[in-house]
Amino acid sequence: MHLSKRILVTGGCEVLCVDNCFSGTRQNIANLNNHPNFEFLRHDVTFPLYLEVDQIYNLACPASPIHYQLDPVQTTKTCVHGSINMLGLAKRVKAKIFQASTSEVYGDPDVHPQPEGYWGRVNPIGLRACYDEGKRCAETLFFDYHRQHNLKIKVARIFNTYGPRMHPNDGRVVSNFIIQALKGVPITIYGAGSQTRSFCYVDDMIEGMLRLMNSGDHLSGPVNMGNPTELTILELAKKIIEISGSKSKIIYEKLPTDDPKQRKPDITLAKRELDWVPKVEIEEGLIKTIEYFDNLLKNDPRI
Repeated sequence: MHLSKRILVTGGCEVLCVDNCFSGTRQNIANLNNHPNFEFLRHDVTFPLYLEVDQIYNLACPASPIHYQLDPVQTTKTCVHGSINMLGLAKRVKAKIFQASTSEVYGDPDVHPQPEGYWGRVNPIGLRACYDEGKRCAETLFFDYHRQHNLKIKVARIFNTYGPRMHPNDGRVVSNFIIQALKGVPITIYGAGSQTRSFCYVDDMIEGMLRLMNSGDHLSGPVNMGNPTELTILELAKKIIEISGSKSKIIYEKLPTDDPKQRKPDITLAKRELDWVPKVEIEEGLIKTIEYFDNLLKNDPRI
């Protein structure tokens, strides 16, 4: 929704949004349905798609562990078959294509922060592998299509992104903590809370994606995109409690398998080539996101 809205606001383009709504809802794009240049098509990218387009943004794949582990085989198919189908479409119509890859390609890294030249440390048979290895294979396909068919590609490795319209029950740490804080129930931290993440507000991420897509052909990627401000999960929980004014207590549970101990992007390439740096500080982004979820809970207390 955020990407479609930004493209439409810029003007001059028609947007076709393709989604099977596995982890999203039609409600997220309700305010775009009446726009004369917007169209929605319910479709699963694991099946071929025949269209006439100039640019393709391939964002398909559930990104939260709860969703991508629910059907791991389908997650891998979405990453691999979906990429093959979108690359085939791009090849047929000579479109430029953007791949939303992920920081998960770095796995549980032993290099910190993570530069694009780091090959990663991923468990290929673990519970997270359907997503980690699926996205790694997708990158392979993109660069092979680029080398073999001279396809114009753009690959971004996206680090933790948050903001309004996140699914309230998708299991991601920001939405989890906010929902728990607003309900006044205990905030669940897995492990000691010392693991680190770097959170990028969605508006900053969309700006980076658009700059990469519209950059020169010399820059195919991969390009790290994320906010290099690093904080522990415990620090995040305390910030959300403070900003929301919650009375929630913090409780600790066992760390999930293969959960990365640290995550921070090296965005030197994005700074140099795209003149892109995130501008929204974590406190500002959390205020906006908490406000969104607060209104959501008021309208639907069953969440």
